[in-house]
Amino acid sequence: MPLPKKRAERKLLSRQAWITLDGGFAARQCLVQDISDSGAKITLDDDASGLPGVIKMAFSRDARTGRRCQVVWRRGKSAGVRFM
Repeated sequence: MPLPKKRAERKLLSRQAWITLDGGFAARQCLVQDISDSGAKITLDDDASGLPGVIKMAFSRDARTGRRCQVVWRRGKSAGVRFM
């Protein structure tokens, strides 16, 4: 029987970050609640249901930095992203 996949260890962070859509447009602030090697949980000021499937997340407002992320879940003002 195969072993169940183990979730990457998450580190509590509570750090301000910015998300942008592809192309670097529409920078929005968010709060990174926790982070791991594979993804993060973010909280927005408003409903996360409007997030597109792919975003870029960075700890600086510079659109040239950051990591592409796939949004894997949305609940209220929170969302989970997987680093691509």
